[in-house]
Amino acid sequence: MPARRRSAAGGPDGGAMICRFMADATLVVHLLFIVFAVVGAFAALRWRWLIWVHLPCALWAVAIEWGGWICPLTPLEGFFRRCAGQAGYAGGFVQHYLLPVIYPPNLTRDIQIGLGVFVLGINLLAYALVVRRTGWKRRRPP
Repeated sequence: MPARRRSAAGGPDGGAMICRFMADATLVVHLLFIVFAVVGAFAALRWRWLIWVHLPCALWAVAIEWGGWICPLTPLEGFFRRCAGQAGYAGGFVQHYLLPVIYPPNLTRDIQIGLGVFVLGINLLAYALVVRRTGWKRRRPP
């Protein structure tokens, strides 16, 4: 009978289970970040303080797309997948999970720039609605 692998976590393959959980959690956080970056400004219609959290996230998302960079969450998830004994994947999160569903199979610079324009456009529209709805005007001193 083969010996069961024990991990530092105590149980058989407990370390792999923790790594699998961390990989899945990183994936969920990544997806939530993308959704928040794209449409989070609409939440500012209700909670205006959220602008200060959302704006840097949206700018980061646009910079990642326009710069052709890979989000730091992508290699982190890959690390956890390898730690769990699963195969990682090549390319970025968007290329691996979203593009096969929404876009052609190969991520090109033109598509990345288009995604950045899309994120920027949605957010400009949302912030225009925030300004219009809240009447964001410069307050004059008394």
